[in-house]
Amino acid sequence: MAMTIRDHTRAYCGKSDLLGALSFFGTMVVYVAALGFGAAMIKAPLICAGLVVILAFASVRLYVLQHDCGHHALFRARRLNDLAGHLLSVPSLTPYRVMQYNHNLHHAYLGNLDHRETTEVYTMTLAEWHAAPVWRRAWYRLYRNPAIMLTLGGIYAYFIAYRWPRNTMKVGPWGVVAHNIALAGFLTAIWWALGWDGLLVWTLSAVLAGVIGVFLVYLQHNFEDTYWDRKPDLDFRRATLEGSSSLDLGWLWDLGTGNIAYHDLHHFNPGIPSYRLRRCQRALPEALKGHEVIRWPEAVASFRLKLWDEAQQKLVPFPRVASAQETVPAE
Repeated sequence: MAMTIRDHTRAYCGKSDLLGALSFFGTMVVYVAALGFGAAMIKAPLICAGLVVILAFASVRLYVLQHDCGHHALFRARRLNDLAGHLLSVPSLTPYRVMQYNHNLHHAYLGNLDHRETTEVYTMTLAEWHAAPVWRRAWYRLYRNPAIMLTLGGIYAYFIAYRWPRNTMKVGPWGVVAHNIALAGFLTAIWWALGWDGLLVWTLSAVLAGVIGVFLVYLQHNFEDTYWDRKPDLDFRRATLEGSSSLDLGWLWDLGTGNIAYHDLHHFNPGIPSYRLRRCQRALPEALKGHEVIRWPEAVASFRLKLWDEAQQKLVPFPRVASAQETVPAE
């Protein structure tokens, strides 16, 4: 079965400079147009709000295209991918080389309970929860609260943490310094061309893009029947196909997020360009799918799942009743 899936995904790994360029420049045009028209329509709140939403999704698409570049999957030439990745890092607020390094670690340690520091969203096990002191439980409850995670989490990640991401010193600090200088120049250019209205529209869209980004990042690996394990039992194939979700949130959502919702096949074969992922998923035979697709009701419900239960091998909510003296899961 693994070879069959491998053969299936390999057929969609072809890089097209034309499709890559259309994705790159088409999204850039939408980004610039939404920003400019949004600033011009600042006194028409409903129209401006619609343009902010479009700008936010364009920002998410640019991040996904940068992510493609990190896998050298957007264009055929490695140098062209790296050049585009650096350019996209400014509107995506994400230093390219550090993002690439950290994301490759995420791929390498997917589903590994002993390397949860490589995940974008940290998950405690049920046993760890029972053994944790009160202050750690309180912190974790706040951390996994959807209202906090989606809003403050996005603001922290993209506006603060990415200014000096983890592993910066391993990858090279000067690239991050150059990125931050370029970002400051980019925001200055927006202010010079569009004034404070332009900066307001950009800020609102960046915050919304952070919400969308965290929403996606959470759902990519946090759902009831996801997969975690420890070596030597860790099965990397299961981690890619069962530990990563396949979201079916509609064609418009896929358009706005660069098809990154089909995350199981992306993890199984990161060489599939984003512009081929949807077609690859739609053509996948039912018998080869690792799990059921997640639609809007299941996506929203997944945010009630907080802890990995190693006994049941599933993600579960917080225990309803847990005394301070409990150290093992209740029967």
